Amino acid sequence: MSTLQKADRVRKPAIPSSGWRWNRISPLGVFKKSIVIILFLLLWELFSRLNLVDRLFLPPFTDVVRAWWGIVVSGELRYHFESSIFRSIFGFSIALLTAIPLGLLVGWYPAARDFLQPFLELFRNTAALALLPVFILILGIGEMSKVAIVTFACFWPVLLNTITAVRDVDPLLIKSARSMNLDSYKLFYKVILPASIPTIFTGIRMAGTSAILVLIAAEMVGAKAGLGYYITYTQYNFLIPEMYAGIATISILGLGINYGLVSIERRLSRWKQEPNQP
Repeated sequence: MSTLQKADRVRKPAIPSSGWRWNRISPLGVFKKSIVIILFLLLWELFSRLNLVDRLFLPPFTDVVRAWWGIVVSGELRYHFESSIFRSIFGFSIALLTAIPLGLLVGWYPAARDFLQPFLELFRNTAALALLPVFILILGIGEMSKVAIVTFACFWPVLLNTITAVRDVDPLLIKSARSMNLDSYKLFYKVILPASIPTIFTGIRMAGTSAILVLIAAEMVGAKAGLGYYITYTQYNFLIPEMYAGIATISILGLGINYGLVSIERRLSRWKQEPNQP
């Protein structure tokens, strides 16, 4: 057998790239990223067990975990969680469906931007919670006012980041596309929109955080269900471990929403080639 034939037998067949890069998650890597949280929880447990803080107001973390498991088993947490997540997703979805198209329009057409600029500047600096009494007066204390306040809070980060994303596209990309005689539709669809996705998702992630925080505050004011209502209820009835369990649930929910949005952003931004890590 010739040397060339031996080399052909040894050579491994090329595996076509699917465009996905799967990163292995090692337990050590997860531990390194979670070390600060683990230390915080250990200090919480230690300070409470040693009576360095008042256990009545800051119970040990293990007591909070037991209380959390208790309301999970009883179904109470699920009831309030479903109420909050429905309001958040509904208001968040309305904000995305309205803010992204409007932001693309305003960012792409200077005439629309000049026409709407005073209106945008007026409401971009208005805190959503400052308008909560207005929403309650107009829409009542039912579901509509909660969804409306979430929509308002999510609308502006998405809109402003979408406008910025379209306006800040690299001019060289636009010139290169126009040099290939692309019409306006193809230029927008193939160049402007893909280049804008990272900045748009920055606004979406900000809106995802606002959807939870604003809703919790609204539920504390007037609601009969939801995580915000549950935290207020447990505080008034001095169920302190259950109160911290509700707060921990909100933190986990916010972390999950942010992780999900980051994963979607990575899939939609596959065209961005990152340098290979050693």
